[in-house]
Amino acid sequence: MSDLPIIQKTYDLIKWYVPILDKLPKNHKFGLGDRIVSGLYDLLEGLILARYAREKLGQLELEKIQHQLKSKTYQPGAYRT
Repeated sequence: MSDLPIIQKTYDLIKWYVPILDKLPKNHKFGLGDRIVSGLYDLLEGLILARYAREKLGQLELEKIQHQLKSKTYQPGAYRT
C-alpha cells in the first residue's frame, strides 16, 4: 500500500521528536512535550483520515473550520467560493 509522502514525513517527524522529550527539562517534558506530541499524533490521524475519506472536499472544509475555531480566527463565510 502506498501512502502519501506527507503521511510518511509526519510519522518520521514523530519518531524523530519523541526521543528528544527525554532531553527536555522535567518541567517542560510533561507539559509542552506532551502537547506537541499529542498535536503531531492528531495531525497524523487527520492526514490518514483525509487519505481514505470518500468525500475529500467536505473533509477539507470541515478541517478548515475546525482549525479556525481552534485559532479563534473564525469568520463565517471567509472561505466560501
